[in-house]
Amino acid sequence: MIAGFSWRLLGRELRSGELRLLFAALLVAVAAVTAVGFFSDRVRQGLQREARQMMGGDLLVTADHPVPDHYRDEARRRGLQMAETMVFPSMVMAGGQPQLADIKAVSGSYPLRGKLASSPGGGEPGRDADHGPAAGSVWLDERLAAALGAGPGDRVMVGSRSLPVAAILTREPDRGVNFFSLAPRLMMHLDDVAATGLVQFGARIRYQLMLAGAERDVAAYRKWLEKRLARGEKLEDTGNGRPEIRSVLDRAERFLGLATLLTVILSAVAAAMAARRYLQRHLDACAVMRCLGMTQGRLLRFHATLFLWLALLAGVVGSVTGFLAHFVLMRWLAQLLALDLPPAGWLPLLPGFGVAGVLLFGFAMPPLLQLARVPTLRVLRRELGAPQASLLGGYLFGLLLLAGLIVWVAGDLRLGLLAVAGFGGALLVFWGIARLSIVVIARLSIVVIARGRGGAGFGWRQGIASLGRHAPAAAIQVVALAIGLMAMLLLTVIRGDLLATWQNSVPAEAPNRFIINIQPEQRAALADELRALGVRAELLPMVRARLISIGGRPVSPASYPEDERAQRLIEREFNLSWRADLPAGNQLVAGTWFQPTAAGQGEASVEDGLAKTLGIRLGDELVFVVAGIEKHLRVSSLRKLAWDSMRVNFFVLTPPGVIEDAPASYITSFHLPAAQADAASALVKRFPNLTLIDVQAVVSQLQTVVGQVANAIQFIFLFALLAGAIVLYAALLTAFDERRYELAVMRALGARRRQLEQALRVELAVIGALAGLFAALGALALGTVVSRQVFQLDLDTSLWLPVVAMCGGALFAVVVGWLGFRRLLATPPLLALRTGA
Repeated sequence: MIAGFSWRLLGRELRSGELRLLFAALLVAVAAVTAVGFFSDRVRQGLQREARQMMGGDLLVTADHPVPDHYRDEARRRGLQMAETMVFPSMVMAGGQPQLADIKAVSGSYPLRGKLASSPGGGEPGRDADHGPAAGSVWLDERLAAALGAGPGDRVMVGSRSLPVAAILTREPDRGVNFFSLAPRLMMHLDDVAATGLVQFGARIRYQLMLAGAERDVAAYRKWLEKRLARGEKLEDTGNGRPEIRSVLDRAERFLGLATLLTVILSAVAAAMAARRYLQRHLDACAVMRCLGMTQGRLLRFHATLFLWLALLAGVVGSVTGFLAHFVLMRWLAQLLALDLPPAGWLPLLPGFGVAGVLLFGFAMPPLLQLARVPTLRVLRRELGAPQASLLGGYLFGLLLLAGLIVWVAGDLRLGLLAVAGFGGALLVFWGIARLSIVVIARLSIVVIARGRGGAGFGWRQGIASLGRHAPAAAIQVVALAIGLMAMLLLTVIRGDLLATWQNSVPAEAPNRFIINIQPEQRAALADELRALGVRAELLPMVRARLISIGGRPVSPASYPEDERAQRLIEREFNLSWRADLPAGNQLVAGTWFQPTAAGQGEASVEDGLAKTLGIRLGDELVFVVAGIEKHLRVSSLRKLAWDSMRVNFFVLTPPGVIEDAPASYITSFHLPAAQADAASALVKRFPNLTLIDVQAVVSQLQTVVGQVANAIQFIFLFALLAGAIVLYAALLTAFDERRYELAVMRALGARRRQLEQALRVELAVIGALAGLFAALGALALGTVVSRQVFQLDLDTSLWLPVVAMCGGALFAVVVGWLGFRRLLATPPLLALRTGA
């Protein structure tokens, strides 16, 4: 009976407008959460599938020795597909021209995932291929073909065997971007390796066993193999897919999380304001129902059921809206990534309905409890059972639920905690300062009264005096407006600065060429060649070293049993360099940079991420083995690097005179315009030992990704802006209800309409100006912290924002508030006094 009656009442309340504001707030929050949820879920699945294609399989077993036969036997027993590769450096020769190349020998079943592409000649478009070169032939990539001056039909000497070139390799699915080992590629069949005589004792060969199959079978095989891995063996899966754009996508997810959590915060404020208004407008009806015999428990169950229907309806409609909206995100990002996205799952519906439930019952429960306790005497004495003015006491439960919801929705623990701390602190600070400010302004009414003359004086006196009479309610309106404006400022001004800073991190003239293996005697000649081309490039020294001790503690892969990245870092050789000044794009986060007197002293500056991964702290002594000699370095500073700037960066830097006695090569990066692309081949011909790496495709992809992701993010921010508009309207709508009876009494006592209009404008302007000031200061503080701690960006904002926000807040409150108050002033005083509202 209660369920049916509450459902019918819900329809009536929505048609009359009593619950429309609350329903709109829930709908926007659910739509934003589910839109991002559906899109993120589909992209996550698509990226995993694409990552498998970029790996050439579902699971890779990588080793520095031949893969044991029983690994293959077990994979065969489980019905998994297999392919094998061997990768090693070697000199190749064509027409007497030698060239260092990466030799990749593949089995006939390679690749298991993804597609190879080859072309019959240089400059011709590549065509998909299901397998690599046939036995007795090789494929050359375009750089190796250009360096050797060879093409299809020519012969290449690989070790002791001469093999014909069958095609030009244009795409290799499992070839990642590694600037320090990327050399021209020669691909051959695995069966031809033995005849070349290149596999000798001590050869640096990387062996891989690729596996593919059903997800359950691959997972079972991985679990079986993890317990049997020997030294020099490791497993790789989709976590390593597409590293060149993963950082951009991770940052995009954090931007989407910021937009979503701001939407949830704004919707929570709107829900609290709308629920409070619902309480105010239903106290009399509940008092009448109590007089007719309805108990407190029955009254509470009735309204709780009504709100449950509202939550379900908002969840359904919001989820449908979010599902449709996520196709807009797909239009930008999915096409950008060329992903074949799988169908949407149902799991994103859970957060959507969870948001509706938390917002509604977390912020509607206090008003419901007050409705259930309304005294029956209210039908005779309307001052009884008035709604409580406290903002925090009654809503503490809802605020705690909201805090947990924000952390969950953000998708990033640091971003969620910062948002909770920022808006929670803002709520407390805004409330305290708003109460104090209103008291101070009310005291000024004495001065206004003393100076007031005529009608204008009456308007100013009444406007400021009204703030003093309704200080708690006015403080609530200031806080609600300030929180709403603060979020909207974050969504507009701060968001624009963040996106602009992010997009500028990959500038149009970002370096698109790297040159490595520059010998010291070639440095001056190469610099002259680059200057002749009009290229500005800095040739930086690079020393190979292995880290063996941190803070007096020997380290090895076994020192980090739970951290695979730390194990890989310890296993590899580091690239060290030296310089006296702090490189561009580097930012000190701890310690001090090398002093001029530090030349020759054993100091080191370490990249902050590396320090966190390996547990390196300021003051620690690092011991590196450089060309067989131990170098002891004390960590004097930690740096953050702009890895997506495409500049040359080093994990460890020392001052001059510390490692300069070690064998070093040089590296540089620079931007080469498309019109000078032929100059790259000329450099390689003059300096044949150099390895020139063209990363133009990577730079272009990064720039496109950033631009398109920014469009998708702005679409999600529209939900937050809509929620902010609902908050502002709800805050002012509350003021309409509280002023209706008071305005009627004043008009009955002889106040003219023009006087009341001026009083209301003054009151609204003060509330809006205070809210704008608080919002601007809060947005600047929170935006600065979020930009640095979450997005690793330096926010550059202007100090005029508080002034503009004050003026904008006052204007907004006057304009929007006046549209509502005009109806109140147009209502005949007798009618308002008879209805009592």
